[in-house]
Amino acid sequence: MPSLRTLVAIPASVALLFAPLMAGSASSAEATDPLLSQFVIKGGAPAAALLDRDGDDVHYAGAGPGITRADHFRAGSITKTFIATVVLQLAAEHRLSLSDSVERYLPGLLRGRGVDGRRITLRALLSHTAGLADFTAATRGTVPLTPLQAVRLALALPSTRPGHYAYSSTDYVVLGMVIRQVTGHAYAVEVRRRIITPLRLTGTSFPGARTSLPSPHGRAYATDGSDVTELDPRVAGAAGELVTTLDDLDRFYAALLDGELLPPPRLREMLDTRAAHGAYGLGIFPVKLPCGTTVWGHNGRIAGSYVRSAASIDGRHVLTFRVNTTAIADPDVEPALLAAEFCPHHG
Repeated sequence: MPSLRTLVAIPASVALLFAPLMAGSASSAEATDPLLSQFVIKGGAPAAALLDRDGDDVHYAGAGPGITRADHFRAGSITKTFIATVVLQLAAEHRLSLSDSVERYLPGLLRGRGVDGRRITLRALLSHTAGLADFTAATRGTVPLTPLQAVRLALALPSTRPGHYAYSSTDYVVLGMVIRQVTGHAYAVEVRRRIITPLRLTGTSFPGARTSLPSPHGRAYATDGSDVTELDPRVAGAAGELVTTLDDLDRFYAALLDGELLPPPRLREMLDTRAAHGAYGLGIFPVKLPCGTTVWGHNGRIAGSYVRSAASIDGRHVLTFRVNTTAIADPDVEPALLAAEFCPHHG
């Protein structure tokens, strides 16, 4: 769900887990506090929070009422980085190849006008270059669907141009189905076994059909102000089901980019954006900041929640921020926050 098109041409070790909150945080983190409040003042969010880890320095900040560091929240499309990591792990285990067609694992699934699963590779799904329409364009993220229903709905929509980058949650719903076919387990089971448990991400879960959030949690609001805290996660499935915390997302991206989850060749594949013409890797995307620094991560938008994780290429510096509403009214606030965080002399 990359949305920082103002910054890109088209459009973060177990030893650090739960590192103590430092009284003296990095100066760049201190500089983000006034910017965080802008999500409330200019962005129209009821509340916002961030957690920054830069080496051993950890900094938390919140703005607005009813939001805390320990809150569980819906992470939306950040789920895609978790799904992509599992697929790349399976490739490293030689249980699949990214050049395999979807047809090999899910025969007959992708057939429609302009769509042929025999010609769509797993790599194309991972990089959003498969040409599949985004089923959420029709559901607007409000209708719970089974994976098969989501795919069928997408096939009824006009397809995009194969080989060209077009962000589509349908791609990752299909990848969730591939994970089940290859492993015999649901994608949630494999993510739990391969990522959540080893990294001790104790606040991260796949709720399935459970509409409530684990405690503690605050409230979540739609853009019209209505309370959407209760939500059926099947509106997103493998493309956006994840529930997590600020600490867990910082830990996950730090471990991923530090090489804890993927062997070096597979991590390099994940960060290769050539298929998507620089816009997207495999479940992760880069943003080049005004100072020339490139950060890697993902964002997620689901009813009542917008989340963004960004990290340095080595995973040493990671920032995750969230707001408890669906969208940010001022598109300039997020780029300014990332620049203040990752560009030491910015401003």
